[in-house]
Amino acid sequence: MNKFSAKSISFSESKQFSKLFVDYVSNKKELSSFYAFPTTNEGYKLAASKLMYDEKNRSVLVEVIRDQYKKTGIDINNKLIDELALPGSMAVCTGHQLCLFTGPLYFIYKIISTIRLAEVQSNLLCKKIIPIYWMASEDHDFEEIRSVNVFGKKLIWETNAKGAVGDLRTDSLTSMLSDIKNLLGDSANAIQLNKILEEAYRPGRSLAEATRSFVNTLFNGSILILDANDSRLKKIFAPTMKREVEKKEAESLVNISIKDLEKIGYSAQVNPRNINLFYMKENLRERIEEVDGKYKVLNTDISFTLEALFSEIDSHPENFSPNVVLRPIYQQTILPNLAYVGGPGEISYWLEYKTMFDEFKVTFPILQPRHFALLLDKNSNERLSKFEISVTELLGDVEELIKSFVKKNSGDTTSLDSEKEGLKKIFEVVREKIIPIDPTLNGTVDAELQKQINALENLEAKVMRAAKQKQETAINQIRKLREKILPGGILQERFENFMPYYLKHGASFVEDISQNYSWPIEGLLILNEE
Repeated sequence: MNKFSAKSISFSESKQFSKLFVDYVSNKKELSSFYAFPTTNEGYKLAASKLMYDEKNRSVLVEVIRDQYKKTGIDINNKLIDELALPGSMAVCTGHQLCLFTGPLYFIYKIISTIRLAEVQSNLLCKKIIPIYWMASEDHDFEEIRSVNVFGKKLIWETNAKGAVGDLRTDSLTSMLSDIKNLLGDSANAIQLNKILEEAYRPGRSLAEATRSFVNTLFNGSILILDANDSRLKKIFAPTMKREVEKKEAESLVNISIKDLEKIGYSAQVNPRNINLFYMKENLRERIEEVDGKYKVLNTDISFTLEALFSEIDSHPENFSPNVVLRPIYQQTILPNLAYVGGPGEISYWLEYKTMFDEFKVTFPILQPRHFALLLDKNSNERLSKFEISVTELLGDVEELIKSFVKKNSGDTTSLDSEKEGLKKIFEVVREKIIPIDPTLNGTVDAELQKQINALENLEAKVMRAAKQKQETAINQIRKLREKILPGGILQERFENFMPYYLKHGASFVEDISQNYSWPIEGLLILNEE
């Protein structure tokens, strides 16, 4: 049984998405040159026929994924990995940071979208399409992932972190797991969730291993998980990394697209570097820059000649990490990938890359927006109904909403619009009488009229304040509703963690959400608890 009823609000109507993203999902013609294939069924058929993938890489990819599951000590979905091993099989993938305990809700939505997309396209194309989660284990922005919001409480991972976050050890998470256990309580669902958390994030694991275990359990093994930080995969990518440090093409190629986007009114989402690679070792991930003919690793004493840098790439490709510009090329080199499933920010910066992909002769994937959802419980829906407010209104300007609500519930007593119109008519009569006598008084008439209008507006503001005080309880409830769907002014899915919903729905939460995901995506999905 579906535990939610669903309806959609268009992306533009919700007012929560950038113009570039809204224009992309609206298929604006001006953007068509910045991507390869549309997100239509025909687009997928065409993309599948045009996919360029070196089949020699497939066995390495499959071997790496199998080894990573084995090292983590969890069972792999043999059906999925066997299908990926088949020549000609394809993938759809999404990438995401290693956020603590999955981080905000939209991570869950991204994974579900990717799994559902693989199912839909497998049926459409009559091909094996495998969903893959690309763990951003090489990211070094610890500040972005060190906290999680659960039941309105911000929990922070207190540990010293340097280098790639995927290498962080979970040993120092013990106190945070204890805090979560206390927050969750002792219901059957809480006990089950704590068991999953404690198993996944047990001491001795890396954050990458813990994330693999947690995601694999939450999604019942229905998506393959890849950590691309592997020397065997980096070896495949070594020729491209050499090309990047020697020719530095990515910067100029991406800048061409950025300038073209700016010409039609959009701003850059990501700015490329002269060299789009990091040098990475234990507790270290720093940019490489060419300075006076030497290739220097910033904030270290490490530097290379071009010849020495090539030798290092050949000998230790795992020491090099592509940044946000070059990583998509890496992804499409090692995966037989048909589509990338992403959010507004990701879609926006991928639109800068097609020129680069074309020059590197790498297949540019379909840019598939993920699903977006807003979860509303019965209490919230009852209050929306009671106040006769729509979700769309609640997503807009809250002060205008409250003003409108107060006016609607106070009759005409808060508005002096008719009186203002009456004043204007009176002053027009005055103007007609005195202007023939002295035309220079026209400005004086305007000034006096404005004084009177201002006086009425001041009275109107006082009346509105008084009316708001009379309806204070209802207004506070509206503000609480607004904070529930836009906590801190951002969408619920970008703030709240999934755990409170797991407590309500249990392990079926993922499936309950998935049942409401369909294609094409029509906008922000409102999921009302039944």
